[in-house]
Parts: sequence; structure tokens; C-alpha cells
Amino acid sequence: MLRIKNLSKTFYMGTPEENQIFDNFSLEIEENTCVAFLGPNGCGKSTLFNLISGSLKSDSGTIEVGDKNISKMPEQERALYIGKVNQNPSMGVAPSLNILENMSMAYKKGQKFKLKRLIDKNNNEEIINRLKTIGLGLENKLNTEVKFLSGGQRQCLSLLMATVRTPKILLLDEHTAALDPKTSSVIMNKTSDLIKEEKITTLMITHNLRHALEFADRIIMLNHGEIVLDIKPGEITEEELNKIYYEKIEDTKAMEVPKLIKIA
Repeated sequence: MLRIKNLSKTFYMGTPEENQIFDNFSLEIEENTCVAFLGPNGCGKSTLFNLISGSLKSDSGTIEVGDKNISKMPEQERALYIGKVNQNPSMGVAPSLNILENMSMAYKKGQKFKLKRLIDKNNNEEIINRLKTIGLGLENKLNTEVKFLSGGQRQCLSLLMATVRTPKILLLDEHTAALDPKTSSVIMNKTSDLIKEEKITTLMITHNLRHALEFADRIIMLNHGEIVLDIKPGEITEEELNKIYYEKIEDTKAMEVPKLIKIA
């Protein structure tokens, strides 16, 4: 279970650009569920994920994974409990290393290691078997540098790397947004199969409402750092969700303060 209690985060505190994203924000996510996070840009989705992963520090509040309080853990230590796949297919991989080296590096998450001792032959068979599960033939390209793979292949590899140690929490930050519709669909299906098989509690940011309704067990919509909708997919239609979603986007636009234009 993921428990977030009284989380607060303000950027540029004490300056004219001060921007409070969260103020005593609390949330509980049950084990072995997939939760889709929706909301307009700037509503706090990515900030929340960065606070959970540790790439951002909160001003106050606690984050617990199971019975472990990870609030004060550095990002590297949290990586033992949390996996993350980003929007950019190249962010979760090392493009200059080959597929085998990337997968070997994922097995050493949270450990100190030297590149010369990166590959552990004892893991090779498992790596090959894991690569086979995504059905893209990557198991036959172990020595291919990742920079030569397509975006979809890199994202699949990134997904495998993020889950190879079976994290307690998997964060998917718009992980299909940079892909074409066909590849996006393939990645979502492979993601769904993997998290169900491994029983990984998953938080997914998406702007694709159909993906939220099809793959998530719970849908949460954020706006101005607050939960404005918390519902199960079977309790709402795509049309109703679409209406609420775009109402919040328009609401956010209306609250934006226009910049002053100086006329010479």
C-alpha cells in the first residue's frame, strides 16, 4: 500500500513567483491496483510522482510504502521500492550501452558498481526470458546499442528495466505519450500484462481517457493540487469523463493571470 499523509510542496517560496502545488495532500493507494491520474497541465500530477520517487523533496508530510517510511530516503535508496518509466523513451535507458548491459544495470539498481563488472552471467538466462515476454525480438539483439532501437522498443526495454526487481510501486509518467497510436496501444497492453503478472501497484499519468477507463482500476483527477474526482472506471462513461476533464482544463485556463504587455 502507498500512503501519502499531509504532503505539502511550494516552489519559489518567498518570491513573487511563489507557487504552492500541494497543501496537506493525503492519499492511499491499495496494493495490486492500477490508478490513472488525470488532470490539466500544472495540476500537480508530475510533481506528485517526483515527490514519491524522491527526485523532488517535499516541504512537509510523509510517504509510506507498505510499512516503510521513505520520506527522508534519497532517490537512489527509494529506487529499491519504486520503479519509474518516463514519457521520453530514452530517459529510462542508457542509449550508449547495449541491451544486455542495460538489463544488467537494472539488476544492480540501488547498488554501487563499475561498468567492467556490470554483466553477471548468472542473470543472462533470466534477462533473455524477460526480453522474450515482450515479443519484439530484443532477446536476439543483446549486443545492439539501445540508441539504435525504435522509440517503442526503448520504452518496452525501459519498462522491463523498471520492473526487473519487482518494485512495490511503479510510476508511469505519460509513458506512451511520445509514441504513435499503434505503438502506444502495444505498450499499454504489454504494461497491463506485466503489472498483472507481477502484481505491481501502479500509478499512471495519462491524457488518454480511453486508456484510463480500459486499464485502470481507479481514476483520480487532480486540479490545483487537489483531488476533484476519485472513481472506478465502471462508474463513469468516456463521454462523462471527457466532459469533466475539459471543464477542468478550461477552469485552469480561466485562472491564469495574463502577462502585462509593455507598449513602447
